[in-house]
Amino acid sequence: MEKIIMVIEKSSDFYSGYSDNCDGIYASGDSIEAVKADTEKAIELIKENLPEDQWPQIIKGDFEIEYHLDVVSFLEYYSRFLSLAGLGRITGINQKQLSNYMNRRAVPRRKQIDRISDGLHKFASELMSVTL
Repeated sequence: MEKIIMVIEKSSDFYSGYSDNCDGIYASGDSIEAVKADTEKAIELIKENLPEDQWPQIIKGDFEIEYHLDVVSFLEYYSRFLSLAGLGRITGINQKQLSNYMNRRAVPRRKQIDRISDGLHKFASELMSVTL
């Protein structure tokens, strides 16, 4: 199964998305969910309005969409569910520094981005192993 990689970024007033590996797929909205819905609508419109021979190869067969968020978008969106203090414990990055990233007062280096991603994946794996 092919993957369409959608990159979602936060601007000052909305979220935007673009495909990193499939030309012609763009989306926007006031939330990450809205960008995801707009992405599906964009693919639907391509299929409705273009002849099949003009479709990007990926959407001609089975595909899934994988979303990649920039750090600002992730922190701003998920801070509704996870406090910066909690994210600090998960990632090992100081809460104040996470706040600086979220509010665009600092830009994380690749090493910090990897720490955030690794900490989140480890936390998600722990959650997946819990049964209530």
